[in-house]
Amino acid sequence: MTNSAPKTILERRDDAQKRRRRWATVSVIFTLALVCFSYYFYQVFFNANVETKGKPTYVVIPRGATWKSALGAIEKTGTIVDKLSLHFVARLMHYDRPGAVKPGNYELKDGSTNRQLINRLKSGAQSPVKLTFNTVRLRQELVSRLAAQVDVPAARLDSLLRDPAYTRSLGFDTTTVLTMFIPNTYDVYWNTTAPRLFQRLKTAYEQFWTPARDAEREQLHLTRAQVSTLASIVEAEQQQHADERPRIAGVYLNRLRRGIKLQADPTVVFANHDFTIKRVLNVHLQKDSPYNTYMYAGLPPGPINLPSIASIDAVLKPERHNYLYFCAKDDFSGYHAYAANEPEHIANARRYQAALTRAGIK
Repeated sequence: MTNSAPKTILERRDDAQKRRRRWATVSVIFTLALVCFSYYFYQVFFNANVETKGKPTYVVIPRGATWKSALGAIEKTGTIVDKLSLHFVARLMHYDRPGAVKPGNYELKDGSTNRQLINRLKSGAQSPVKLTFNTVRLRQELVSRLAAQVDVPAARLDSLLRDPAYTRSLGFDTTTVLTMFIPNTYDVYWNTTAPRLFQRLKTAYEQFWTPARDAEREQLHLTRAQVSTLASIVEAEQQQHADERPRIAGVYLNRLRRGIKLQADPTVVFANHDFTIKRVLNVHLQKDSPYNTYMYAGLPPGPINLPSIASIDAVLKPERHNYLYFCAKDDFSGYHAYAANEPEHIANARRYQAALTRAGIK
């Protein structure tokens, strides 16, 4: 075996230049890769990845959701530009770890970056839902309406409203507690509890009953619950034209002051629990119920619906007159004909009944 001849100075110099070129090439490639990765890293963290086109958009993350199902719910809104980068950042920010996913209602803000979105989800910085309820007659309807908007079972809400001790703690009984619910729009958190929800609505109720409103009801010698109960009758009598409600309220207040039975058809419908009734007949009047104001004098024990603020204020600011009767006008305009005595009322009623018969309404 022979030894190779030693390299010349020129050969060694050439090898050194080749090594320097290789290292330069590797360095350039590495630098380019680093720049590209840094640029991508910057993009996925700091470039906007939520596009709602200015439309308010929300997503509900339910209890027990995994990080993947949470991101899946967000992606279903159609607001995520780059889904892959969202998952990438979620992992880097440890959203996949136990306890990181917090249930709630979250706003997907237009122009948010992945980093901002994941931070909001991890911190539990949810947005309140707009809780609304109206046109409700029964307790079961109310709890179903509430449960559809927050993460509380209807059965849980119902059990509290049927609990005498609990309703007493709110200042009501199981019948009058429905007057606590003033139809409006309320900001509440989706993952609230039943007691917190009811306390929120109780606070709104106390705020609604201002000193001015309390002074007006005191002049009528009515409790808050009685005002709401009468307002529920007024609303049921006049659902089309709110401007007529103060006049209707005046009729019922006149009858209450004189000790005359209210004889309000909507209370008979409520007593019969048949809301398909269009024409109250004698058979309906025979229903023995404290809500049957043809049978029992005074106000029923509780409201027959959740009256609107307009109806409550109509009772608090009734029209002053001497009318004791009213019935629907025979022109089906939705307004009523009024009378100060029974003969006038009978004449008005006969005209309306004849109109019903002509229209084939039974």
